[in-house]
Amino acid sequence: MGLASRALIAAGVIFIVLAPTGIDVYATTNAGPSMAKPPAAVVTVTATRQLVSALNELVARSPMTLTASIQQILQASGGSVGVAVIELGGAAPLVWSFNGGQVFIAASTYKLAALMMEAQNVAAGMTDPNGLVCYQDGDYEAGWYDDYADGACFTRIELARRAGLVSDNTAGHMLVRDLGGAAALNAWAASAGATASVFFTDNTTSPSDLAALWADEAKGKLGGAAAQAWLYPLLVGTATEAGIPAGVAARSVVVHKTGALDAEENDAALVESGPNGAYVLTVMTDGLGGGAGWQTIASISSAVWSFESAKAS
Repeated sequence: MGLASRALIAAGVIFIVLAPTGIDVYATTNAGPSMAKPPAAVVTVTATRQLVSALNELVARSPMTLTASIQQILQASGGSVGVAVIELGGAAPLVWSFNGGQVFIAASTYKLAALMMEAQNVAAGMTDPNGLVCYQDGDYEAGWYDDYADGACFTRIELARRAGLVSDNTAGHMLVRDLGGAAALNAWAASAGATASVFFTDNTTSPSDLAALWADEAKGKLGGAAAQAWLYPLLVGTATEAGIPAGVAARSVVVHKTGALDAEENDAALVESGPNGAYVLTVMTDGLGGGAGWQTIASISSAVWSFESAKAS
């Protein structure tokens, strides 16, 4: 067995040993490079260096490397965290998750599903974005705005702006009611791949469900370009940019919806221009709270960006 073969096998074994159990890692990759049988002559120093460089590149691009990076961040955080990544570009798009199927409190990420459903309806001409939705007492939940009163009416686009940009709770409730209620929202979400979610009532979801919604939206399956043109401006430059956008650090537009409740912080995002193409990243946390939660999400976002950069090199 040649040096290259032994080194590749050793690298694979090391990563398999290090990879934690219970983690779902899925990848679609091109066939690996073929390696001719090395000559019987002694391997030169130059050839060895080239081999080491090639191995380093292969390791950096391996999803096992991403798993190891994320695991280190999560162990340091001390909380419960789930992550899902779906690559939308590049030569070998990857679907990867770390506790991606774990169910968390959705918090305000239910508004992402509601906004996507509304965007699809607007794109299809089923809903007038300038049509009025009038406040009812059952809609109220403390939030950013205090101008809700009996008889007060708001356009759908105004409610969507409030729900998206500053995550106003009453606006979110009014949108869900206007869409037909929680049952209609959850039936729509399940049809779009969020099969483990119970938005708004139990208000639970998973990183993989939120990622599936974003992937369908970005691929044009939920209303196409018209829906995207209506939706995306509602989710850029929001009141909470300390999570995934902070990890991307202004290197790409990040279209996202956060959720925060007690010790939970969540962020579900489309990174439009990653180093290896667009990708979806969703992170859900429990047991951290406040700045610690957002810092963990930002660190995960930065690690995913670095992984994408390695794949693109």
